[in-house]
Amino acid sequence: MFCGSNAGANPAYTAAAEAVGRGLAQRGIRVVYGGGRVGLMGALADAARAAGGEVVGVMPQALIDREIGHDGIDDLRVVGTMHERKALMVELSEAFIGLPGGVGTLEELFEVYTWAQLGIHAKPLGLLDVAGYFQPLVAFLDHAVQERFLRPEMRTLLAVSDDLDDLLAALEASEPVTLHKWIDLDET
Repeated sequence: MFCGSNAGANPAYTAAAEAVGRGLAQRGIRVVYGGGRVGLMGALADAARAAGGEVVGVMPQALIDREIGHDGIDDLRVVGTMHERKALMVELSEAFIGLPGGVGTLEELFEVYTWAQLGIHAKPLGLLDVAGYFQPLVAFLDHAVQERFLRPEMRTLLAVSDDLDDLLAALEASEPVTLHKWIDLDET
């Protein structure tokens, strides 16, 4: 899970993070997230734990030192750097879902999106579009396809839905795109 360390302006964001935490726990899906106790991260983790779910957080020591690490989760893994954080989250996760957040959330999401495109992993990715938060980003990605900076099959690697059940079904049904399908950038 990638999501904000802030709650954002719309209460729907926190409600969605809590619903996702509960929903994943009820399905027996372990939550792997950034390890924070604040914002959407904290809401997600607290709801998953309250519903009996397993929660694993991954956080660099520098953020632990700022006292934002969640000490009420099953497993808080402390790493040295943000790069180590992302690598461990990829290793521990079977799929990736983005909830609303800022540049950190987007950076983490786009790194795993890029890694999927490069064939570094073959795990599904998705966005839960809470209250239309991701619509400008989705429009940009569609624009990148139109302008031939992003292949259509790469665009479809990122599932988008405003419904958790639909998003999980799309992630489960997704098929990884292999590197050979897009490497020739001059091909139209």
